[in-house]
Amino acid sequence: MTDHHDPYQGAEALEGLTLGHQTQYQDHYAPELLQGVPRQLNRDAIGLGETLPFDGADVWTGFELSWLNGKGKPMVAIAHFALPVTSSNLVESKSFKLYLNSFNQTRFDSVEAVQQALTKDLSECAQGEVSVRILLPSEFEAEQVTEFEGELIDELDIAIDDYEFNPDYLEGAATGEPVEETLRSDLLKSNCLITSQPDWGSVLIRYQGRAIDREKLLRYLISFRRHNEFHEQCVERIFMDLKRYCGCDKLTVYARYTRRGGLDINPYRSDFEPVPANVRLARQ
Repeated sequence: MTDHHDPYQGAEALEGLTLGHQTQYQDHYAPELLQGVPRQLNRDAIGLGETLPFDGADVWTGFELSWLNGKGKPMVAIAHFALPVTSSNLVESKSFKLYLNSFNQTRFDSVEAVQQALTKDLSECAQGEVSVRILLPSEFEAEQVTEFEGELIDELDIAIDDYEFNPDYLEGAATGEPVEETLRSDLLKSNCLITSQPDWGSVLIRYQGRAIDREKLLRYLISFRRHNEFHEQCVERIFMDLKRYCGCDKLTVYARYTRRGGLDINPYRSDFEPVPANVRLARQ
């Protein structure tokens, strides 16, 4: 197996992030708390140019959104956010959490005013058009909990003794007859690029092309277990590795990560399907 160097270039761009540092929580509206990380830093390392081979979005769910109405009464809501893959920046998750907490003691005259502030601030941080949907408690009952469709590959009886990331597990993985299939795994785990805290996720891979050897694919996914990268970067890496090693004619990679600080991140990348509805998994 080949030696793989640090995939993240331009580490100086991460200096100054609140992630990994002790911070003071603010409970009054402070959009300046938001911090963006240039997507291109990681994309250069995996061979992505200005023309992306996929579409999609980073779909976030905010479970701890609260503010004061015009009379000072607290309001609570769930918010769905979608940051397009074409935005210049991804939004650093701790700064996102701190920003949402800054609404806690801030008065807004209407739900629409909250939505407008969120849309404006996040779009400016991401440098792309972010969509925001706010759900009030009367709408919570309609929120669904489900599992990914597709065939679970985690029950394969394989021995693992190497947990270092290595895409070479996919070498020669696609030699079967052409198929259209959806595979899924709950064994995706990576680590935060800055703090090395564990990030737990489930991943769906839907593709058309030569059948991918499931054991090789599972070994590859498990190899992320000690890998340090942001959620969005891991999903784009999986997409590019599957294209490179398996030559998929059509491909979707969708990961849903468990929440931290009241936020979950769910990157979706596809070259043939639109972004689906934001429906959480049981682990989230």
